[in-house]
Amino acid sequence: MPMDETRLRELMSNLEADWIERTRSTQDTDKFAKAICAFANDFPGHGHPGYLLIGVDDRTGAATGLKIGDDVLQRLGGLRSDGNIQPLPAIAVSHVALSDGTGDVAVIEVHPSSMPPVRYKGQVWIRVGPRRAVASEQEERMLTERRVARTHTFDLRPCLEARFEDLAPELFYTYRTRAIAPDVIEENHRSLTDQMASLRIFDLRRGCPTNGGILLLGKEPRVWIPGAYVQFLRIRGTELSDDIGEDRELAGDLLTILRELDMLLDVQVLGRPVPETALREQTVVDYPKVAIRELLMNAIMHRDYESNAPVRFYWFDDRIEIQNPGGLYGAAAYDFPRQNDYRNPVIAEAMKILGYVNRYGRGVIRAQKELRQNGNPEAEFELSNPTYTRVTVRRAP
Repeated sequence: MPMDETRLRELMSNLEADWIERTRSTQDTDKFAKAICAFANDFPGHGHPGYLLIGVDDRTGAATGLKIGDDVLQRLGGLRSDGNIQPLPAIAVSHVALSDGTGDVAVIEVHPSSMPPVRYKGQVWIRVGPRRAVASEQEERMLTERRVARTHTFDLRPCLEARFEDLAPELFYTYRTRAIAPDVIEENHRSLTDQMASLRIFDLRRGCPTNGGILLLGKEPRVWIPGAYVQFLRIRGTELSDDIGEDRELAGDLLTILRELDMLLDVQVLGRPVPETALREQTVVDYPKVAIRELLMNAIMHRDYESNAPVRFYWFDDRIEIQNPGGLYGAAAYDFPRQNDYRNPVIAEAMKILGYVNRYGRGVIRAQKELRQNGNPEAEFELSNPTYTRVTVRRAP
């Protein structure tokens, strides 16, 4: 329901509920993020949202006289997309100025996650009565087993014909060191499959990897997901029918594909001298590497992996085209690129953990900025077809 003053005062005065937390500070973002993580995990199983009330005394439930501006609300909203809470929590941030003049209150409403366990900086936080705590191994396993099958995205579904032996454990060890806090790893005594399940890459009930697990850790992902590769063409001309200078398929586990794309861009993005004066030249590039990289990461993260088609990366003499299977997904279909949604939350989480995405929802905006600064026209998006998305980047003059 909408957060109005009547509803807010009910929450402020309910001092016994373990699904409400109050704080006086507007600055302790670490504390706020832990609270969001705990409410998203919903360990007590309430099945309804938890609330963090900022500007309310924890002992009395009274407002503390704060004045809350837009900068505070923007910072609170940013907790969802900064990538420290994985998978992305479903939150709503609102603001109520109390009519009696006792202060303002910011409210973060956190909905239970359908993909627990949720981590903040590699640790699983839960509510235990009136306090927060890091989940034990048993508590974390209980959260893992609570996932709701009908809400699974493709990368969370089990890859039923695959087995544990189809995964490369050494890749998991590399991924685990980035995904889970070191002290949690040191104290971990669970089986390897239990650890994989907690990161949504193994299905314990069916005894097989998830599709996300195959994409991340699979020895041969294309055996199970045929379209899981990038097709690169360097075309010597401006038409697809012109001569092909280079033809490559980038395949394998996700980390291998991402590394190969980085190396490919290092080779393809070359500078050229442009005279500034009779005695001085300036080196310019046809395309800023950062922009092309962001658009490629966006294609890999948001593509439809149920399609047998690859991500197509075509480099012409006058432009670059990147095409990925699948149209815009969820909220992105209504307000692209200002709104974002995640067809593949496990893949999105992995790309953030591995350092290939700095912040969710900013890739396209950042790419457009880099293109403008380099003198390129802004990227052109073809979004009307529900089966694919294409972006075209024109060469700088």
